[in-house]
Amino acid sequence: MTNNLCTEAGYISLNKHGEQLCGDRVEIVDKDDACILVLADGLGSGVKANILSTLTSKIISTMVAGGMPIEECINTIASTLPVCKVRQVAYSTFSVVRILNNTLAELIQFDNPDVIVLRDGQRFQYPVTTRVVSGKTIHESRFPVQENDVFIAMSDGAPFAGVGVEFNYGWQRDNIIDFAEANYHPDNSAKYVAANIVDECNRLYHGEPGDDTTVAVVRIRARQSVNLVIGPPADPANDVKMMNLFFSKEGEKIVCGGTTSNIASRYLGKPIIPTLDYPDPEVPPISKIEGVDLVTEGVVTLSKVLKLGQAFLDGTDTSADWTSKKDGASLIAKELFEKATDINFFVGRAINPAHQNPDLPITFGIKIQLINSLAECLKKMGKRIKVSFF
Repeated sequence: MTNNLCTEAGYISLNKHGEQLCGDRVEIVDKDDACILVLADGLGSGVKANILSTLTSKIISTMVAGGMPIEECINTIASTLPVCKVRQVAYSTFSVVRILNNTLAELIQFDNPDVIVLRDGQRFQYPVTTRVVSGKTIHESRFPVQENDVFIAMSDGAPFAGVGVEFNYGWQRDNIIDFAEANYHPDNSAKYVAANIVDECNRLYHGEPGDDTTVAVVRIRARQSVNLVIGPPADPANDVKMMNLFFSKEGEKIVCGGTTSNIASRYLGKPIIPTLDYPDPEVPPISKIEGVDLVTEGVVTLSKVLKLGQAFLDGTDTSADWTSKKDGASLIAKELFEKATDINFFVGRAINPAHQNPDLPITFGIKIQLINSLAECLKKMGKRIKVSFF
């Protein structure tokens, strides 16, 4: 790793109205020195398109990740996939975005709408060279990346949105760029940018997409740490040690749980100030301690965060309404899913006497399981996770 940057990728798909399966497919491969995103759009829609795009994206992402030249990738696809009897074409269209060492972008594009690049929130004209490989016209680009560069790849369902309804010719590329620029914010995650554009496509389709619509986004961003502590240490003598380590870390600080908040309050010599706001009746209210970014209740709040994380990963949650909500779980979700690239969990092993109440069978095991599930969920989002037990 040559700099303090990292590459984040996310996508959202809408199925064509009436179809159970999506004919578009996105594959993301994260390696130590590269992030590779492939968006394939299978011919037609439904089962056949789904198979074509799945094979195409799998083959290309695997071969590109293995360092194979693009000629070999295309020849492999052409010889692997079945040929359409009517149109005499063998496979799906595709866009490849490969970021090397968070410093260099490589784009390989075949017949998908051109990848849009925003630099400092404005459209960026990147260099393109064209060549013919196995009878296919391929567009290739190579250029250095900068912090906050955003790459937006899409299937043709996006520019097709609103054809004959809202617009004569659909939502043109320039309109999509205007929309992306108008909604740009350097803190918006890749997934959020993708969801925002897909949401607008769905609106233009009046909720009945005329084609599979996928937007996949890659974003270059600075690394950012978030630290979360939950539960008192098994041995109270380790309270200060745990707090020393927690507060010495760079980045945002989140304290979860009543007992843990008391330990943090004593350590900092600052009072806990409760808030009685209940923005969500299912989530206990947050508190405030000077020197801590966020203070919440423990297990109930984190269980809700895990649920939000699973919906976020499924790619089904286009609204992601937690981004604007103010309850403890939504605020933690925003920190962990949107802001953080590196997350440190500090987990106390003490068994909470409050949880010995038979009406509240929240055992120590459930807390550990919850943290492990949340850590797994965040790893799938591409976060770096470290869990320390006390």
